[in-house]
Amino acid sequence: SEMKKPLYDETYKRKTVQYVKESGKAVAEVARELKIKDNTLYGWMKKFGGEPEIAQHQVFKSEDHQLREMQKQIRELQEENEILKKAMHFFAKDRR
Repeated sequence: SEMKKPLYDETYKRKTVQYVKESGKAVAEVARELKIKDNTLYGWMKKFGGEPEIAQHQVFKSEDHQLREMQKQIRELQEENEILKKAMHFFAKDRR
């Protein structure tokens, strides 16, 4: 029968793994985006990821846990941003 699963080539798999890592998105989210099964993508992550701690970092116990983690990351980024803004302001003033 012609209704075979689409086969993905190595390049596609590697690029997808790279994308998961760089985007910082959850594996499941990327799998949904690309319309592939989570398990398929987890398999690629294992095979091509080479960095199991990244995969583990993305495993959330629940939606709630994921939300809390993301909020924490956002807060940290906002704080860093504020610090940078103050530093830039300080250095700009300093130059005058």
